[in-house]
This record gives sequence, C-alpha cells and structure tokens, in this order.
Amino acid sequence: MYGGQNQGSRNSSNNLVVPQATAALQQLKIEAAQELGVTIPQDGYYGNYTSRETGSLGGYITKRLVQIAEQQLSGRS
Repeated sequence: MYGGQNQGSRNSSNNLVVPQATAALQQLKIEAAQELGVTIPQDGYYGNYTSRETGSLGGYITKRLVQIAEQQLSGRS
C-alpha cells in the first residue's frame, strides 16, 4: 500500500480483513495525503517517493485509524 510495490501486486499480508472497507481506507489515504501535502501517484507506485513521505503518510493513517477505533470503543462516532 505504501512501499515500493505496485498496488496490483499486493502481498497476501496486505489483504484487508474487511474487504468492504476498501473505499473508506482509500478516502482516508486521500485525506491524509492532502493534509500532509503528499501527492498520491495515479499508478499506485510509490517507488519514486522518499521514505519520509511514505512513512509520514502511513504514520498519519495509522494515527487516524487508532483515533477512530478509540472513538468507537468509547461509544462515540
């Protein structure tokens, strides 16, 4: 999803547990990239990006996912 791999050749470890979440995760990635000023490549290939760019994007997405989970666990939406 973030590394140098093309999205078309995903590892099995990158398969979603809930495939229906694909659209929501893609939207989250787009929002994170906009906030961080990182352009998402049209072809899904991140090999031309720095580790800092992809790491900040992945870290931001992880932070947001944890916040969402914490809100759901506490009963807020």
